[in-house]
Amino acid sequence: MGLGGISIWQLLIILVIVLLLFGTKRLRGLGGDLGGAIKGFKSAMSEEESKEKSQEKIEADEQEKVSTTVEQPEKSEHKS
Repeated sequence: MGLGGISIWQLLIILVIVLLLFGTKRLRGLGGDLGGAIKGFKSAMSEEESKEKSQEKIEADEQEKVSTTVEQPEKSEHKS
């Protein structure tokens, strides 16, 4: 038994019928389009991740600047 009660032979017969109906050129084009879409999706996801990381870094740097400014006491010299 294969996937969901479908044997390997039934899957092969379905594959042959699909190849005969659509032809290899059309299926190759469809596969290329699908691969391009997946590649575009992955690059968009990685760009979004890098934007989030850079934004987090900027916020952390700003928070660090604020905390170091608050922690440093102001030096004031009084002359009499």
